[in-house]
Amino acid sequence: MLNRLKDMLAYRKQFISLLVGVPSYERYVEHMKSEHPDQPVKTRKEFFCEAQDARYNAKGGKVSRCC
Repeated sequence: MLNRLKDMLAYRKQFISLLVGVPSYERYVEHMKSEHPDQPVKTRKEFFCEAQDARYNAKGGKVSRCC
């Protein structure tokens, strides 16, 4: 029962992240380790900031569009 609850919470987190357009950091880390082992892996914060910049086209920390 506890494992099922953990799985449900993990799926919920993944769903919400995809809903708001934030890619999975865990998937990114797995990809980097398997496909690019010679390159450094970004921290969670660096990954999130880059994803936000790419999604909202931020310039110097300012969102340049609303949608």
